Amino acid sequence: MTCVLAIDLGGTNLRAALHNGDIAALQMLTHEAAPSSLDDFRNRVGALADEAGDITAIGLAVPGLVEGSSCRWIPNLPYLDGQNLQELFPDFTVAVGNDAQIAMLAEAVGGAARSLTDALLLAIGTGIGSAVLAGDRIVAGAQGGACSFGWACADTNDAGEDRSGWLERCASGRALDIVAAGLGLANGSALISAARSGEGAAITALEVPMRSLGTALAGAVALLNPQAILISGGIADALDVMKPPLLAALRRQLPPHLRDINIRPGAFGSRAGLVGAALAGAAGAGWRQIR
Repeated sequence: MTCVLAIDLGGTNLRAALHNGDIAALQMLTHEAAPSSLDDFRNRVGALADEAGDITAIGLAVPGLVEGSSCRWIPNLPYLDGQNLQELFPDFTVAVGNDAQIAMLAEAVGGAARSLTDALLLAIGTGIGSAVLAGDRIVAGAQGGACSFGWACADTNDAGEDRSGWLERCASGRALDIVAAGLGLANGSALISAARSGEGAAITALEVPMRSLGTALAGAVALLNPQAILISGGIADALDVMKPPLLAALRRQLPPHLRDINIRPGAFGSRAGLVGAALAGAAGAGWRQIR
């Protein structure tokens, strides 16, 4: 049996667990601040491997563009740019992937996409991550960046930006924080709470980012014809108030035969990246071919 060190590395946090074959029984090792440099990262992963004991593989979810075992562009952790993680940890078999694609692996193997062959996952948190399951395979694209949906645009006058796309600027958790501030609320969570309690101004304000999300999402649905859209990340718990305006905007831009698309939360919530990293580490380099 392959014993895997699973690591979910975000822009601000690192979580690690030990996987011995049962994704329902991951042994948590740590939840801590993300390393601040390449040396810190190498040393911390090495220390976790030593702590875990007799591991043979490492599975990593990272917040950015990955090609093979190399990190191509990790905006919030630039010290990883250009680093081949298999070469960085030569004593182990290393599987690494974009965090949304890794989350899709978790959902496809044991979560909300388990019975599906085709699905779209949006991980909406500070930014917007995304992944596509098509014909039972997680799509990577030519350079590992398939379905970078935060870069979708439904505004022909948008000037663009190097570090974040139009949709991410309009509908991510960061965007909800800005909308909330305009109403004198502390953050996006407060905006969601106010809308849930029936406050008219909050409901109206929330419709704006959801209209942007639904309008852009219609293009992906028309292109991919998924069986379902999964919402992961911190926003998943707010689907009760987000879903009505999101679906209204989505359906307005779709032909009748696509309007019944199902939107639902992922099964693993914030654990999806860690579960997926464990599964990827066990599967090795071919982790995207899940069935």
